[in-house]
Amino acid sequence: MQDIPVYLNHLGIVCSLGRGAEQVWQTLQQPDAEPLTLADEWMSTPVYVGQVKAELPPLAQFAAERQSRNNQLLMSAWQQLQVAFAAMRQGIAAERIGIVLGSSTSGIAEAFSTVQGWVNHQQPATATRYAIQEMSAPALSLADWSGAKGPTYVVSTACSSGAKALASARRLIQQDVCDLVIAGGVDSLAAMTLNGFGALESLATAVCAPFSAHRDGINIGEGAALFIMSKEPAAVTLAGVGESSDAHHISAPHPQGAGAIAAMSQALQQRQLNPEQVSYINLHGTATEQNDRMESQAVFRLFGDRVAASSTKALTGHTLGAAGAIEAAFCWLTMQQDGRLPPHRWDGVPDPALAPLRLVTAGLKLDHPPVFTLSNSFAFGGNNISLLFERIYGD
Repeated sequence: MQDIPVYLNHLGIVCSLGRGAEQVWQTLQQPDAEPLTLADEWMSTPVYVGQVKAELPPLAQFAAERQSRNNQLLMSAWQQLQVAFAAMRQGIAAERIGIVLGSSTSGIAEAFSTVQGWVNHQQPATATRYAIQEMSAPALSLADWSGAKGPTYVVSTACSSGAKALASARRLIQQDVCDLVIAGGVDSLAAMTLNGFGALESLATAVCAPFSAHRDGINIGEGAALFIMSKEPAAVTLAGVGESSDAHHISAPHPQGAGAIAAMSQALQQRQLNPEQVSYINLHGTATEQNDRMESQAVFRLFGDRVAASSTKALTGHTLGAAGAIEAAFCWLTMQQDGRLPPHRWDGVPDPALAPLRLVTAGLKLDHPPVFTLSNSFAFGGNNISLLFERIYGD
């Protein structure tokens, strides 16, 4: 079943870079773009976040448990796919259309008001407030909007969730459970998330600087990316998936990157690919001390310093459950452009303690669009995944 190609047919995306594939790509390439903003609405001290500034669709026509910012982001991405989905679903039974999403917040931002209501006024939680924060809420909402009646679920494995949703969709198609799957990730900014990372002392004091000698943590972001996936031929296929678990620590990665190496190696092996055939890697690149050290070692061990690589989190923030899908979207876009790559935004001061990588400088352009790209997502608990993408046709 692994030989059956699964294609990424269409993309809907919204994040701090903008709304829609064209705007996101253009902002990604702007050397003076500053999509992260200083905000003071979630924590006692201002922090830089990757907040979506695009106008989001209202959800007043839906049930109260569907009315969350997370679902607004999801709807914004879904609206971009509706025409293509209507065409592709012709002749396909609703039971053969699946929904797989990654998320870590669901509607927790709205549900947080329930906690405040109880602390301040002893108001009990309502059934709506419970339902709005259920992890299944985004997938159930999208199933309602699309009419899909096949497998419908949310993967919640922290920072690897969105990537794992794409891997799960691929399996549903290859195992002949579904003909069409809407897959991706969505997460929204929330006080609980930001204060949680603040308690871990993981938040950057400014815009994050992945792989820099001065890196001091992450920025949190929000957004959504959705793909329509199928066996219908398109320009890009999900050609390989590698998944592993460090079983090392609840939040720290394996120091030598054993799980990361295993995930990247498996993705290459599924396509029987040599490392030198990969032209670009979207790094997990959180700008935390341990993750960057681990990932630089793992990538250098497999690829050396030849392959172009970048972390895009200084442009989007770490979008947590949506990150794997949004960064897969960057690979998908890269493979259909003119050879330009997502730039690595940082302060330009390398850490001599890290293994050297070929980080993408602004304006770097390959002779042709890459045929193979890799996207890494390495989550808390050592939950690792690498997605390998292949360009099937094009100039």
